[in-house]
Amino acid sequence: MSNIQVERGGARAAVAAVTLGIFTVMTAELLPVGLLTPVAAELGVSAGTAGLMVTVPGLVAAFSAPLIALRAAGADRRAVLVALMALVAVANLATAAAGHFAVVLGARVLLGVAIGGFWALAGGLAPRIVPAADTARATAVIFGGVSAASVLGVPAATTAAEWTGWRGAFAGVGVMAVVATGALLTLLPRLPSTPHEPAPRGGLVPLLRLPRDNARVRTGLLLTLLLVTGHFLAYSFVRPVLADHVHVSEGLVGTLLLGYGLAGVAGNFLAGPAAGRSPRRTLAVLAAGLTVALLALALTGGTTPAGAALLLLWGLAYGGVSVGLQSWFMAAAPEDVETATGLYVSVFCLSLALGALLGGLLLDATTLTAVLGTGAALTLAACAAAVLSGRNPTS
Repeated sequence: MSNIQVERGGARAAVAAVTLGIFTVMTAELLPVGLLTPVAAELGVSAGTAGLMVTVPGLVAAFSAPLIALRAAGADRRAVLVALMALVAVANLATAAAGHFAVVLGARVLLGVAIGGFWALAGGLAPRIVPAADTARATAVIFGGVSAASVLGVPAATTAAEWTGWRGAFAGVGVMAVVATGALLTLLPRLPSTPHEPAPRGGLVPLLRLPRDNARVRTGLLLTLLLVTGHFLAYSFVRPVLADHVHVSEGLVGTLLLGYGLAGVAGNFLAGPAAGRSPRRTLAVLAAGLTVALLALALTGGTTPAGAALLLLWGLAYGGVSVGLQSWFMAAAPEDVETATGLYVSVFCLSLALGALLGGLLLDATTLTAVLGTGAALTLAACAAAVLSGRNPTS
């Protein structure tokens, strides 16, 4: 299918449908963060056990992303995305109705499959549904759904839970997934495999072959590991960082986190066009910004105005990371974007879990300053890797 056909069929509407899907998927993944206590209390589990609602889908997504991207070769992408979004709806509605925590975890496994597959396929769709000149902007719009979920989706759902209970919040996201399913079905054009697309091959061979044969993909996976681990190592504890390290008043923490999220949305759209031109330079700048923010926060505890400014810089820099990395993989493997994106999403999800785990262990053993400093060391390493990765015209 040509870009012109897609454009005539409503490219903007198609991009909006995919963005709504990403927004819904990410809201569903992050929703338990604000609801662990009431879920644990009603279903009779500890708060730590309830935390598996966040861990399980992330780990499942890490493994499902590359496998679904691989198996989707030769299939109509619209049909696959619609099926995955319907699975998001089923998972959230099942959680809302669950009477036992085991049912909740089963539903979150299904959600993990949907998260990995949807993100892996949606991330590389822009070149197929908009003209080439608009690809970078469309990719930024699609990944804007990730930032918007943190800024709007999760806070809104958590607030709704105060009125409807945690079951109402999950049911609401389930209904939103139904709406997103309809939007994808009606607004996204059919996206069958292209005439030159290679036939799918079984097993893990394509997943292992791509990074083995493509140095740019290997570098991209390293950058993902360093950036995402470094960020979530620190961000998982951003609330205690603000309250205990920067000494922000409790009433101001929520406002600053909202500001962080809005800065992230701005960073996403500012980085999109730049990443389309040069993902290497863009990621180097973003990694440098993260390093400055984290290191300065580690060294300026107790200064509220400075802490607030550095938090906004943190959000601005990290907001562009997703679209920057996606652009990297699109440039690194233009003939195999979906396999590359599947690997990227897999490493991203594993790095998220690794960052939170290492941050918790480090915090128990040391201090918040050490947590921030370690995160800064990882993002500095990412900056160096990007700078030293070569000066290929597509990098």
